[in-house]
Amino acid sequence: MRSDKKNKIFLVLIISFSVLAISMSFYFYQVFFSPNTLIESSENYTLKIPSNSTFKGVTDRLYKDQVINDAVSFSFVSKVLGYQEAVKPGLYIVKPQMTNLELVRLLRSGDQTPVRITFNNIRTKEDLAERITNNLEMNEDQFLELIQDSVYIRKFDFNEETIMSMFIPNTYEVWWNTSPEALFDRMHKEYQAFWTDERKAKANALGLSPKEVSTLASIVQSESQKSDERPKIAGVYLNRLNLNMPLQADPTLVFALGDFTIKRVLNVHKEIESPYNTYKYPGLPPGPINLPDINSLEAVLNPQDHNYLYFCAKEDFSGYHAFATNLAQHNANARRYQAALNAAKIY
Repeated sequence: MRSDKKNKIFLVLIISFSVLAISMSFYFYQVFFSPNTLIESSENYTLKIPSNSTFKGVTDRLYKDQVINDAVSFSFVSKVLGYQEAVKPGLYIVKPQMTNLELVRLLRSGDQTPVRITFNNIRTKEDLAERITNNLEMNEDQFLELIQDSVYIRKFDFNEETIMSMFIPNTYEVWWNTSPEALFDRMHKEYQAFWTDERKAKANALGLSPKEVSTLASIVQSESQKSDERPKIAGVYLNRLNLNMPLQADPTLVFALGDFTIKRVLNVHKEIESPYNTYKYPGLPPGPINLPDINSLEAVLNPQDHNYLYFCAKEDFSGYHAFATNLAQHNANARRYQAALNAAKIY
């Protein structure tokens, strides 16, 4: 009888242990392998983990935004895999129906999704700071602090007037949490990649350095929004430089005045004391007056060969220009345009 009783007890213990083991196995399987993200959503979630974030901050964010359904199981798997002590900042794409194991492995690996930064039509350093940091963790002030630091930018062989030349307008992929210093390093590499031996040779043949090409390209870009006309305008300015004639470029006066609302440059504007006043001072100004795009840079590197020394906006306001080889012809073009301005009441 006692033997039978012992057997029964042993059998109960075995069954209980088996049930417990199966239950625990099922629980652990559920915790690791059951979907736990965006259970009721079909769209990805962009998770931005700022620098110096804590695990609690990440978990609270995920739970608050209803990205994870069960915060306890997520925390458990994170603890087992060592993620709680190894939070990596960055931008991550969380997909619907991910398991805790998949999510924790993604975040622990630091396998970020890059973001795109695009900047063009930039006039000032402040404009660039706003545009280039728009989709990044860093803020405008952090970027401005570096671009205005004369000692720091010297490491890239630029000064305060020429540093804008280093930023070639385009679309780039970078990490969301890239540091300001890393971003400058990346832009310098892109600058070096743009200035191939072929482009450097073209600049040298024109008697210009890459920085001077950028400066002239910025003027050409300001003069015309018509990309097909820019090589012709570049040819005019190069002709003037070769003859030691002042560039007399109205956009440089606007830049010197710092008033980009000016629609009509007057004689009084030509009196401003500034190294950017190309009516007073011959040659190129100290640096670019905007951020020239690739089209404008190529226009200078591949200018149209002609004898024009003057150009003036056409009176039809088409955006194109009338070109002249002599001052008399230019003055006639200018009178027609000024009459059109007066008729349109643009003063």
